[in-house]
Amino acid sequence: MRYDPSQLPDDLPVPADDGAADHLAGLAVPRLELPSTDGRPFRVDLVPDGASRLVLYAYPRTGRPGEDPLVPDWDAIPGARGCTPESCGFRDHAADLARAGAAVAGLSTQDTGYQREAVRRLRLPFPLLSDVDLRLTEGLRLPTFEAAGHRLLRRLTLVVRDGRIEHVFYPVFPPDRHAEQVLDWLTEVSGTGHRPGA
Repeated sequence: MRYDPSQLPDDLPVPADDGAADHLAGLAVPRLELPSTDGRPFRVDLVPDGASRLVLYAYPRTGRPGEDPLVPDWDAIPGARGCTPESCGFRDHAADLARAGAAVAGLSTQDTGYQREAVRRLRLPFPLLSDVDLRLTEGLRLPTFEAAGHRLLRRLTLVVRDGRIEHVFYPVFPPDRHAEQVLDWLTEVSGTGHRPGA
């Protein structure tokens, strides 16, 4: 049976809150430019023009259909599986998130070439950022794990406003519903009481 990263198994383990992201809320975001899939360096401390917040969702790695997972027990690692459904969720809610004032970017430690394939295949309307050199990961002490010799980000989402981390989602579960969780939070903090576009 071919591996399909777009599908989530029914028995996906739920990640526990291990406190590894407790220090992040309120931190200033380092003034860093990361390579992005749209070909331009992306400043992670700045909110893009036209938005009031930057939603930066970090994920371990996207897979490709038919390609074996990084390690045989990938599905058993809490929080590892689900990067493709999560990205598709942000794609599907991109217009609503924009109406809520949020720009979106994905973040992983994969290289930009690998990420570009995912952007094309999944038709993502936002950039994926590469932290292959771990500059942001180490600068913010983001939670990570090791698999097959790769240092990968644990799944979390940072909401950046005015150069600081306003809010942290960690752990993230289920990954395919996370964009809705972010949209609900944005609706709540905006005080509108209803989702944009609803």
